[in-house]
Amino acid sequence: MRKRDLLILLGSIAAAAAVALSVFATSALSTGSWGLSFRQEGTPPVGNAGQDQLRRYDAAYLGDTSQKVIYLTFDAGYECGSTAKILDVLKQHQAPAAFFLVGSYIEKNADLVRRMAEEGHIVGNHTMHHYDMSKLSDKDAFAKELTDLEILYKEITGKDMEKYYRPPQGIYSEKNLKMAQELGYKTVFWSLAYVDWLQDDQPTREQALKKLLPRMHPGAVLLLHSTSQTNAEILDELLTTWESEGYRFASIGELFAPQS
Repeated sequence: MRKRDLLILLGSIAAAAAVALSVFATSALSTGSWGLSFRQEGTPPVGNAGQDQLRRYDAAYLGDTSQKVIYLTFDAGYECGSTAKILDVLKQHQAPAAFFLVGSYIEKNADLVRRMAEEGHIVGNHTMHHYDMSKLSDKDAFAKELTDLEILYKEITGKDMEKYYRPPQGIYSEKNLKMAQELGYKTVFWSLAYVDWLQDDQPTREQALKKLLPRMHPGAVLLLHSTSQTNAEILDELLTTWESEGYRFASIGELFAPQS
């Protein structure tokens, strides 16, 4: 082989390897905490994993961005007296929501959990003990955290838990997403949230509205903590504002429906 041809061949091999590495880098998901980058107010943020990457594992953080639709989700590890008011507001606006609960919440707040189910909301799986699930590499241990909560929920409500999963603290790994998928779960991240979970440092109404209203965007999956007194106080104002802007509220079941 001539030296020129050999150089061309080596160059082609190097280029192919670079493309393969690039594809691998963009397709692989690293372990970490879910995060968002907001580039412009009123437009969807960029997640630290793309929609196409997540879709391979039946996971999502964003809905159809061509539609003015909002998916309301709440996380709860304990009860502090705000959830009943939140449910009242949701009922007033006929807005479906998903509540991602842990085992201790279901055990201690059976009446509220039953009310969530009876009023048409989804109760999702936030695991039995709120562990860092990325550290559970054993499939059986991972599955037990989800299935134990399913059993508890059915004991309380008489209903099967719908299979939507939110990783505690938003910490995930590619292996975790795959294990959840193999258990029949869809993983729900979020595209809008703010620091609302600190009981001793609750945001004021003004601070909360300043964080949430300008960042709302089509297809948003909103994460709020139902432990927040501020959220309970401003929820009616938030929903009323978004309705006036032409948004509707949809169940996260729609989030995973095929888009036309």
